[in-house]
Amino acid sequence: MQIKDTVHFNWYKHLFIVVVLLLCLQGSILLTHANFQAVFQNSDQMALFLARFLKPDFSYLPSLVTPLLKTLQMSILGTFLGVLFAVPISFLATHVITKKRFLSYAIRFFLGVIRTIPNLLLAALFVAVFGIGEATGVLTIAVFTFGMVSQLIFQAIETIDFGPIEANEAVGATKMQVAIWSVMPQVINQIISYTFYAFEVNVRASTVLGYVGAGGLGVILNSSLALMRYDRVSIIILTIFIVVAIVDSLSEAVRRRLK
Repeated sequence: MQIKDTVHFNWYKHLFIVVVLLLCLQGSILLTHANFQAVFQNSDQMALFLARFLKPDFSYLPSLVTPLLKTLQMSILGTFLGVLFAVPISFLATHVITKKRFLSYAIRFFLGVIRTIPNLLLAALFVAVFGIGEATGVLTIAVFTFGMVSQLIFQAIETIDFGPIEANEAVGATKMQVAIWSVMPQVINQIISYTFYAFEVNVRASTVLGYVGAGGLGVILNSSLALMRYDRVSIIILTIFIVVAIVDSLSEAVRRRLK
């Protein structure tokens, strides 16, 4: 290898890319009127927040038991309802079962619309329609789970072995029988895995839904922030972190066994 092969003669191209990125950053700052100096000038408020936040109020922990249980109940019930409706719809979303591409594409379009709605917006809409409470949180989680799990299941169905389907159809099996005896045994482990994954996601999401009045720990977190009780905010976030870590570990262990 010669010396000229080790020298980067295209340094000007990398310099040009860096300059373009810096110009884009500066343009973004000007367009959004971002003022980073104001962030550092407000250091007194930052110090006050950290002074209270770093001293969790452990005496407030017993008051979090009931909201925590409600959060877990919302996640479990919402996940169960979402998966319960997602399974039959996902079978209709693939032409492997229906043999009708128009029906499958129409259902996929409907599922795509559901998935585009953010959780918080969905929760805000349900709060406006049904009012504040845990029932609204359950409904929000169920709809979110329905959209997410449906797509995962019908994509899994399209990758199965078609041999059992052809064998059952050859002996005159109905579409329902094909779905139950040929398709379901091949995707049941994946459905269980997706269910635990959805539950894992919903536990995290349910704590945020309380900001719009959907119940659970999020309501207490929102009120504590509004009252500037940062010591309580600290213990609430710590509780959420521990619960999410436990749920993630259990979910990962179950999904690993199913593989």
